[in-house]
Amino acid sequence: MSVSMRAPTRQQLQIVALADRGFSPEHIAGELGLTVARVNAHLSKIRSKVESGAFRPAPLPIEHAANQPLVYLAGFDVFRIDAAAHGAQLKALCAQHGFAGIFPLDHAAPPGLSAQQAAQWIYQANLDAIRHADVVMANLDDFRGPGECDSGTAFEVGFASALGIPVWGYTTDEGALLDRAQASRNAQGQALCARGYLVEDFGLSKNLMLACAARLVTGGPHACLAAMAQARVHALFARVEPSHR
Repeated sequence: MSVSMRAPTRQQLQIVALADRGFSPEHIAGELGLTVARVNAHLSKIRSKVESGAFRPAPLPIEHAANQPLVYLAGFDVFRIDAAAHGAQLKALCAQHGFAGIFPLDHAAPPGLSAQQAAQWIYQANLDAIRHADVVMANLDDFRGPGECDSGTAFEVGFASALGIPVWGYTTDEGALLDRAQASRNAQGQALCARGYLVEDFGLSKNLMLACAARLVTGGPHACLAAMAQARVHALFARVEPSHR
């Protein structure tokens, strides 16, 4: 059966142009005077038509979005001294595996903001980037303490999971959480950390809320991206329909 071919409408092209610049559906809706549900419906329809070949020739932004899933690169890497250079390396790795990386530092807060305003701007920008992503890849290595990853990264994993966005995590930490938390046993045989709190013992390398939310890969970002590329199927990276959000 042949597929009828037609060009996208002007409104669809406007939506795609804004989405390609990294704007969230909420922002696009405000710009074009549409509802968020309408924008999400358009994005879903455009993607399915590009993948089926119904739109030919497809505009470059649509082709790019259809062929390269957007990956939000979560992790404490933003605190590195060479964060910008490292982010560029991560995005280059993404491209090598057929993904388009989004690094949290891709966009800087506007000048003139107070510290609190800048923090709020960064918070909203990161949430918008996650909403726009097809998948989140998180660096879940131990950060400021044994057995615990960066708290901001943990929040972003939870946020993405709540939206139905697939999450992959990578870690080079060896052993179970119980081992890395440097737990000791009390008289009742309970595992306690240095501050006297119970340490969970499920045989997992991370807290269960992270281990159950993400597909964990042992190794660095290259290993994680290779696993993601191997597992790349339409159902895994497809956006959740607006009615399920």
